[in-house]
Amino acid sequence: MNLKSTTNVETNRYELELEVSPEEFNGAINEVYKRESKKMNVPGFRKGKATRAIIERYYGKEVFFEAAIDHLYRPMVMEAVEKSQLEVVSIGEFKIEDVSLEKGLSCKITVVVKPEVKIEGYKGITVVKTPVSVEQSDIDAEIERVRERNSRVMTVEDRAAEKGDIATIDFDGYVDGKQFDGGKAENYDLTLGAGQFIPGFEEQVVGHKTGEEFDVNVKFPEDYHAEELKGKDAVFKIKLHELKMKELPTVDDEFVKDVSEFDNLADYRSDIEKKLLEQRQKAADADAENQMVDAVIEKVEAEIPNEMIENEIDEIINSFAYRLQSQGLKLETYLQYTGMTTENLREQYKVQAERQVKVRLGLEKIAKLEDIKPTEEETEAEYQKLADSYQMPLENVKNLIAVDAINSDIANQKVIDFIRENAVFTDKKPEEKKEKKPAAKKPAKKKTETADAPAAPAKPRKKPVKKEAVKEEKEEKTEG
Repeated sequence: MNLKSTTNVETNRYELELEVSPEEFNGAINEVYKRESKKMNVPGFRKGKATRAIIERYYGKEVFFEAAIDHLYRPMVMEAVEKSQLEVVSIGEFKIEDVSLEKGLSCKITVVVKPEVKIEGYKGITVVKTPVSVEQSDIDAEIERVRERNSRVMTVEDRAAEKGDIATIDFDGYVDGKQFDGGKAENYDLTLGAGQFIPGFEEQVVGHKTGEEFDVNVKFPEDYHAEELKGKDAVFKIKLHELKMKELPTVDDEFVKDVSEFDNLADYRSDIEKKLLEQRQKAADADAENQMVDAVIEKVEAEIPNEMIENEIDEIINSFAYRLQSQGLKLETYLQYTGMTTENLREQYKVQAERQVKVRLGLEKIAKLEDIKPTEEETEAEYQKLADSYQMPLENVKNLIAVDAINSDIANQKVIDFIRENAVFTDKKPEEKKEKKPAAKKPAKKKTETADAPAAPAKPRKKPVKKEAVKEEKEEKTEG
């Protein structure tokens, strides 16, 4: 294959003119003939027994041209891209200029390339990093959560309902003397004081005993989700079937022994303090890194081709589909459950894709400007880390993940480290210019809705999973 010319036809687009010699083209036809002749009917011959010359005489000399071009296409394009030395991100239009046994194949391929990137001011980025600390009240709150997880639920028979109790009730709601959709349920467990129902409902259950039937009078909030119920007075007929309460364990050394590897409360509290501090430090570090990434995005100047964004969206959706599959759910089923379409999903991920493309371009440009590259030792260490993580032989991981992908990840992290080393850290946000603007009205706080309020479908996580190929390989071996 000969790359005849490389022409810049427009921003981020090039046209590659290629030539395949008659000998190469004829060789491709011979390869296709061996495969296709077994399927072709020629009078007087069994399938696969007619020679190429006979088949061409019967069907026409161009009979294998299309299949031969398909056979040549992928290696031809890959070789052309390599020879062009362009950073190609997408293959576009393919046009055949001329094809014959005598002249071979002449064609043109349009390719989309990475944009020219400009970036300045990435040294000295101001990063706000608030010092982290842990108060005694934070430790108390964590212990309280552990108490809740280790609590026992007991039936209450000798008293009326109190705040914090779990009341099992039937309720039947009426507005203007008529029942309304979603206003009725049986054996519903309501935690009193948790704010699950509209204001005033739970408070009116408090004070009643098991077996009682009574009315609860409430008013739906003006901003209630159901238009026909906004601001309406309602009466709920209640039957209280059962009262339960949580019995929380006493916080002492015995409790500590039950819920941890420690023998006394002091050591347990110290361990909680240490872990909370580590968690908050990690969160602060992650926030600082996000600030640096945001700054890089703002400083990137480039005309990003839409193909790069679409490719990134493909990657994000593929990663999301893989995560769903690992949970036993197909992407198509998820879309049906959420009432979304593929187009909706692509649009939802567009902003994230644009962000990720900009970040990658910015980090790559800084790596070039600062000559930041991974060493062979770093590349090998990253491969070994993945092999250990997925419990796979090192060579298998190397076969599954291209070294360019590994090196790109390492280089990007090294650039982040470089930006961090050159950043200016502060614990105060920079003062913003004050402009006199009319005071905006604060939006009214949304009040808690009733139990019938439908839950909005959760949005899929946006962060893509890396190295799915390694996971798939491991799972296949496990299944086998």
